[in-house]
Amino acid sequence: MKVGFIGLGRMGQGIAGRVLSAGHDLLVHDPFPGQTTALERAGAIATDSPAACSADRDLVISMLPSDAALSAVLQGETGLLQGMPKECMHVAMGTHGVRAVNDAEQAHNNAGQTFIVCPVLGRPDLAAKGLLTLVPGGSPEAIERLRPLLDVMGKQTIDVGKTPQAATAVKVASNFLLGCAIENMGEAFALVEKLGVDPGLFLAVMLKGLFGAPAYEVYGKMIVNEIWDSHGATAVIGLKDADLALEAAEVAGMPLPSTHVWRNHLEKAIDRGEGALDWAVMAREQALRSGLDK
Repeated sequence: MKVGFIGLGRMGQGIAGRVLSAGHDLLVHDPFPGQTTALERAGAIATDSPAACSADRDLVISMLPSDAALSAVLQGETGLLQGMPKECMHVAMGTHGVRAVNDAEQAHNNAGQTFIVCPVLGRPDLAAKGLLTLVPGGSPEAIERLRPLLDVMGKQTIDVGKTPQAATAVKVASNFLLGCAIENMGEAFALVEKLGVDPGLFLAVMLKGLFGAPAYEVYGKMIVNEIWDSHGATAVIGLKDADLALEAAEVAGMPLPSTHVWRNHLEKAIDRGEGALDWAVMAREQALRSGLDK
């Protein structure tokens, strides 16, 4: 397939690398100098704008860090809305808010273009290995056209609905659950440690008992071993995810009270200068509040 790829941060690098290694024709674009270098060495061709990255393509993928970045890629004379051919489709794989995705869908519809959302579940290290879970939402026909790439980019694909909003809801809710899980583990580990139990022992009990799942294992070990260096989402990105969850709840007309707890922990960590650390650092905030020396 002829593919364009916009946004080459850690996650984008891994996914684009998978596309290229599978033999697909790849154009790449990133507003920051140097981000395309590794992929160019591997055979990709760099372009100077989003529109150019969509030229003569079957699809163009965006993996962007924010709603503002998505808007910037869409708008303007060199944006996708003006320059993307109608036979090309835009696949947004970044984590975006419900309102931003709905606005992007409407704008693409007005331009006679196809837009689907396909968020990913997993960390950047899994992206490079093709071990992500993909949750596309949009036109079934468009998703079927994307199927050959889905099999390359992830280990499994779960179609979650016929609208981009459906996929966005699943991604935002998944990040909400993960944030709650990390914060809850921080509370539980602090509790047992305050009562004289080795947190590592409690983690073993937890994983062999009620919570034997990859997210608990990965983040539980990070918390117990105090590994705060960023290998996945940072505290800053985690704060963004909390805000997206609260925005989604506002759109849905419902409360989401648990979000405020871990959002507050992340704000405190960022205020201490820990914004670039993994968002698991929210558990350290809980430990500090519990009187533990971390």
